[in-house]
Amino acid sequence: MRLTALAAASALALSLAACSQGGETVEAPAEPPAPAAVLAGVDLTQPLSLVGTEPFWGIRLTGQELVYSGVDRPEQRAPQPALTVQGTVATLETRSATGTVFDVTLTATECSDGMSDRTYPLTAMVKVGEESLMGCAATTAAIQSAGESGPVS
Repeated sequence: MRLTALAAASALALSLAACSQGGETVEAPAEPPAPAAVLAGVDLTQPLSLVGTEPFWGIRLTGQELVYSGVDRPEQRAPQPALTVQGTVATLETRSATGTVFDVTLTATECSDGMSDRTYPLTAMVKVGEESLMGCAATTAAIQSAGESGPVS
């Protein structure tokens, strides 16, 4: 009887050992998705418009390119890299085909363009070559749907 119990225990131990060596792989937990690029509630992955006065200028960030224009200014285009967000500031730098450098800084502070009664969620500082420009920014859709006064959101 002892031999039978010993044989049964050995068989059970071998069975358990075989199960634990079955080559099962444990999947590593999936990395959480990167947080959306959001600044002051503005989704920076959407097309953005930056506007300024004195002098009048504008920049559209389409997701693919930066398009710069203004009164008495030739339109310039440059590839648009992703905005880098650090705290309450988002930045990008790019260069047009003609070599003009564009440094864009968006800050999560409410902004007034000084000409309308609108308030924008972002302040824009742009360096075009050696010229520094100040203005405001929001998603293009928010600007297009906003009224003539009040918040652009």
